[in-house]
Amino acid sequence: PALIGPITGPPLGGFLTTYLSWHWIFWINVPIGLIGLVLVTRCLHAADTRNERPVDVPGLILSAITFAGIMFGFSVISLPAIPTVAGYGSIVVGVIAGLLYLRHAKRTPFPILDPSMFRLPLFRNAIIGGSLFRIGIGAFPFLMPLMLQLTFGLTPFESGLTTFIAAIGAILSKFGAERLYAAFGFPRTLMVTALLGCSFLAINGLFTPAVPHWLLMGALLFGGLTRSFFFTGVNALVFADVDEAHASQATAINAVSQQLSVAAGVAVAGGALEIASNMHGGELVLADFHIAWFVVAAVAICSAIPFMRLPPDAGSDVSGHKIKPIAKPVPATL
Repeated sequence: PALIGPITGPPLGGFLTTYLSWHWIFWINVPIGLIGLVLVTRCLHAADTRNERPVDVPGLILSAITFAGIMFGFSVISLPAIPTVAGYGSIVVGVIAGLLYLRHAKRTPFPILDPSMFRLPLFRNAIIGGSLFRIGIGAFPFLMPLMLQLTFGLTPFESGLTTFIAAIGAILSKFGAERLYAAFGFPRTLMVTALLGCSFLAINGLFTPAVPHWLLMGALLFGGLTRSFFFTGVNALVFADVDEAHASQATAINAVSQQLSVAAGVAVAGGALEIASNMHGGELVLADFHIAWFVVAAVAICSAIPFMRLPPDAGSDVSGHKIKPIAKPVPATL
């Protein structure tokens, strides 16, 4: 169900932008949100009462300033719509708030985001590897439509009909992901799918308008397939060594890291485009997008490193992967 949005979003948004107005890609969320509110109140039952943790208001404020300041600062530096000094100042404020938050988290019994969770090896590697990989994924919906519209000459609707094929690949992966991880385990499967997924990001840097459209869509299909295989595994590995008492903290940190890494992907891609265009001092050209794809893929491919360090049976209780024991030679009898 979560893939309904990625499938319908690009063609629907492209249709609205091409034939109505770009404003509709924002306004259409209003009726969808209202329908969601009605369905939530009617279909979801009230949760059982339990002992709730107190809300860490100071931690909420400090962490919000940290993430907002750093991400906004990098966005301004990479796409300088306003003076870049504001971006550097925002980053400084975010870093200071982050240091204050770490100090605060050590002193409060219930921090809103508990840094001690990173002592869990599987959780730590899944968050780091997943965040690096999502930088590439965050760049995809930013770079691909722009490249198709500005350099290939496609309309937003044609661009949406091209890019949504990646979501089809993501759906296809769901039919084999469980068997894949059961057969090969988390570390090896995540490492291979990370390398393949990033390779398909880099391939986008080789496409030109002369390339057959079916070949472009085929690469997007297989890229979506491999990336979805990766996400299915890494989202499960996050909770592989987390007990029930800390599940809510793992969920919160995982959700925050996902949003931050996707936003970082846009900042990295925008920065690469800005630097590439400044080098020749003109408008964006196809070569600038090619450079941005290679930069994004180079950053995202580092996601394979954390999984290389894990033992082959890491998270086997979740994946169901069982390593066959090595048969010991039978000693010869005299």
